[in-house]
Amino acid sequence: MDDILTLEEVAGYLKLKPQTIYTWAQDGKIPAAKLGKEWRFRKSVIDRWFNQHIDGKFSEYLEPS
Repeated sequence: MDDILTLEEVAGYLKLKPQTIYTWAQDGKIPAAKLGKEWRFRKSVIDRWFNQHIDGKFSEYLEPS
């Protein structure tokens, strides 16, 4: 099973403030699941989300595959 991360772990992984991740999760800007009162994130999904976000921002600098 993929690693399940807490909000604080995702913030550390992406080098952002936990409040930023919390706001993004509430607004649906980052893939997350709320279990009870806690947000949880699947690392593989965060990795794909990040890569798609970065690839979209810097597509003009990437070599065609």
